[in-house]
Amino acid sequence: MHLVFSASRVLRFSGKVCCALLALGLIHRVRGAEAGLEDPAARAALPEFKVIPAATKEELTPAAAINPEPFTRWTRSQGENGARRYSSLRQITRENVRDLEVAWIYRSGDGAANIQCTPIIVDGVLYGPTPGKAIVAIDAATGVEKWRRQMDTRQNRPQDLPARRGLVYWPGDREHAPRILFGAGDWIHAADPKTGAPIAGFGQGGRAPLPTGATAAGAVYRHVFVTTGVTGDIYAFDVRTGVQLWRFHSIARGDEFGADTWDDPQMGANGWSGMSIDDQRGIAFIALGAPRPDMVGIGRLGDNLFSNCVLALDVLTGKRLWHFQDVRHDIWDLDVCAPPNLVTIERDGRRVDVVTCMAKSGHLFVLDRLTGKPIFPVRLRRAPVSKLPGERTSPYQPDPELPEPISRSEFNPADITDRTPEAREFVQKVVARSNYGFFEPFTEGKPTLFTGSRGGAEWSGAAVDVPTGRLYVTSNRWVSKITVIANDERERDPRHPASAGEKVYQQHCAPCHGPARLGIGVAPPLIGLKARLPESEVLALIAKGRGAMLPNLLLTDGEKKDLLDYLYRRNQPPSRGAGPDAPKYVFDGFHFLVDHEGYPGVKPPWGLLNCYDLSTGKALWRVPLGELEELTRQGMPVTGSQTLGGASVTAGGLVFVAGTEDERLRAFDADTGRELWAAKLPFAGTAAPAIYEVGGRQFVVITATGGGRVGGKSGPGDAYVAFALKAKN
Repeated sequence: MHLVFSASRVLRFSGKVCCALLALGLIHRVRGAEAGLEDPAARAALPEFKVIPAATKEELTPAAAINPEPFTRWTRSQGENGARRYSSLRQITRENVRDLEVAWIYRSGDGAANIQCTPIIVDGVLYGPTPGKAIVAIDAATGVEKWRRQMDTRQNRPQDLPARRGLVYWPGDREHAPRILFGAGDWIHAADPKTGAPIAGFGQGGRAPLPTGATAAGAVYRHVFVTTGVTGDIYAFDVRTGVQLWRFHSIARGDEFGADTWDDPQMGANGWSGMSIDDQRGIAFIALGAPRPDMVGIGRLGDNLFSNCVLALDVLTGKRLWHFQDVRHDIWDLDVCAPPNLVTIERDGRRVDVVTCMAKSGHLFVLDRLTGKPIFPVRLRRAPVSKLPGERTSPYQPDPELPEPISRSEFNPADITDRTPEAREFVQKVVARSNYGFFEPFTEGKPTLFTGSRGGAEWSGAAVDVPTGRLYVTSNRWVSKITVIANDERERDPRHPASAGEKVYQQHCAPCHGPARLGIGVAPPLIGLKARLPESEVLALIAKGRGAMLPNLLLTDGEKKDLLDYLYRRNQPPSRGAGPDAPKYVFDGFHFLVDHEGYPGVKPPWGLLNCYDLSTGKALWRVPLGELEELTRQGMPVTGSQTLGGASVTAGGLVFVAGTEDERLRAFDADTGRELWAAKLPFAGTAAPAIYEVGGRQFVVITATGGGRVGGKSGPGDAYVAFALKAKN
């Protein structure tokens, strides 16, 4: 159960230590776990809370000197190796930001698609991907294209998008030329910054194999390029030659540490959001996501290391130094989802070096950089047992007090929307037929509500004001509505004809309950009905009706029998995905608690920009991020919107952020959160801004392609937009 393990300075795992930890329940061994339901009485007998103590004053890592030079440039999508997205440029200030104007707009002209990559800028040239799967070089002062390299990625997987979530520049050395490094497909590519051509001496014609697929931006330390695979594992390559130096299994196997926290390793624990590197100490920090499959953990019992972790590795050797796990045995898709930020804070009268851990759970942890021990005590709270046969929830889950959570994953009915009486009544009816609570496990066929897939932090992560140690992170408050169902509840394999009962359902029931039994409006879903209602009650409802449901007097006894066979999944054609290896349970997809008009089913704000003082763990301010103009016209205060862009911060006292449904780039006062400036973009910006200087002029550039989860009314596009103060003649 314990979060932190170290192979160096924290703990040395001798056999005696492991046995002791097992006896205390600190390591969750699961080999040979029995099927059946868990015992609620046994869980209730456990203490309600446990606490992981904070690092002592003596254990804190003294701050190392920081090289200020990287903060004047933007040579990695996260700004620099520490993933701080901080610029020390100060030409644009609180006083003159209102004078920003469009300096240039670049349109790639090769399609329209969501791009989630912050570009990089090197020697006056901007490098980034396009919707048409090309990498382009653009004059960063004028927006004029200098060269374009079309990537040969013929498939349509996320990892086939070049530089999907970032790229990085390496300046070269005496024997090796500079290069741009990015992933595309199952390869790491090295390109000539001047021409875009492959670097001949790197790997196989300018590319090195990445077996688990590319996604996030890597980082370079000395001669080592570290990156992650979209389906798992962490890799290191020689940046000069492309030779693989080491590979770390993010799902432990065999005799590797953590292998006994899986009953049957499957998928996940993948670094799809990003990483950082401590240049002074040679440590890589990797954010790792949830285990797979989502929502159902029966085939992967245990705490499932290294899922939901920040993992610290020695860059030169790939050796694990420590890990910190947030949610254990995650069945809610609450990934640790943001690049860990390197921060220097004040503790006990001195400056110390820490690293962050942020997740969709809404948790924010601050960890000592060398040991992984938390800076603030971590409270663990007893969690409920599973309600699915064969599932085993973790006995404890984090319930931190400091730092203050970005958001609470636990849904509370007090948060139900009051936007209109109709909206409130609609949502109340949905809530009444749903489960919710602290890490509430799933019940077959019944929705469970929690703030998850679009809650807490997102993959775009946070920015750090380096001098003060303040953290700026965007967040969402959308409530997930997830239903786990038996595999045979899936819709019919279309290769087989519909049963008589399905035909009855489509004629008499589908108009209210939906063609896939998922419910429409106030009509409840009928998927998973066999786990919720006995047949006698369903027959009574058909005969007598209830509420808005009228009695059905047209069905014959034979049609009723056929309908019940369909609803209770008897004598039906094979479902999609049926077969001997099919999982016992699946979930019905990612749905959200919304009102009758599609707005979030909770009170606003629905999107936020948050500022933290990490020295105290307190939020200094939170402000709504994004505006739904149709609601503002109705007299509502600004609600905030879905946001998936991420912030960047400058020495001029400004926080720049886009990523909202209203397709704007904004500037906020870094001290107060007051909005100082906003500009409409041609399409929504779904990556963090980059900040750079060319010819003595400071620019802020945003990838503005819309599409994706945020979308925007303009739909997907193909633009990069740069802003600057008006040029002096």
